[in-house]
Amino acid sequence: MNEQSAANKLAWEHRAYEFWNKRDGSPQDKANKIMANPKAQLKKHQPYFEQINGKKVANLCGSNGRKAVPLALLGAEVTVFDISEENKRYALELADAAGVSIEFVVTDLYEIDLEKYSGYFDMLYLEGGILHYFDDIERLMSILFSLLKHDGEMVLSDFHPLRRCLLSDSKIQNQVQEGYFDEELHSGHVPYKKYFDEQEQQAFPEVSLRLYTLSEILNAVITSGFKLMKFEEHRGWNNENIPWEFTLLANK
Repeated sequence: MNEQSAANKLAWEHRAYEFWNKRDGSPQDKANKIMANPKAQLKKHQPYFEQINGKKVANLCGSNGRKAVPLALLGAEVTVFDISEENKRYALELADAAGVSIEFVVTDLYEIDLEKYSGYFDMLYLEGGILHYFDDIERLMSILFSLLKHDGEMVLSDFHPLRRCLLSDSKIQNQVQEGYFDEELHSGHVPYKKYFDEQEQQAFPEVSLRLYTLSEILNAVITSGFKLMKFEEHRGWNNENIPWEFTLLANK
């Protein structure tokens, strides 16, 4: 595990399970909400998962299972890859409470067992602010490409790179505000740190972030072998008239 990944693992294993219970309620409480309407939990990505019954889906950096469990309820065979044992604990309890089974592999994405998982998945799903945790986007995309079967699809959604140039520091929850073309690693904080009181926040380890331009992201997807099928830009979560997130669909 490289230095960046080690720092991010340490940060994401600091009181994450406690936070999920604080924000989302107990795994049983969260499961009840998901089971009421599993498809709705996929929000703007629902159209990409119309026919997933029986498909093998990898939810990479799948966090606490909040997307993996609804996918499993919709009939997918879901494997989560995530670096945090704390996330795994909540996710498996969530799946159990929802009456479904998911596989959860605690690993750095750079270290996924490609002998086992190469060409294994029908779909890859990455969402919620992931790319900045990896300092080599070409290497990451190459691994993702390897995981897919022929004709498999990747749904990748992340923060829009322009967002950090348009918002003040106070509004950027888990990124640092640097120049758009900056290529350095920067220290930041896990997005849930702010939910704890100021004294407790002092003990939180920092994450290590590499911020990418939109062209770096798109070129890494294309040069790794993916065929870019669709690219969408999304407004802010409160309908702000700025590019806040993007979603791309790519095919192998």
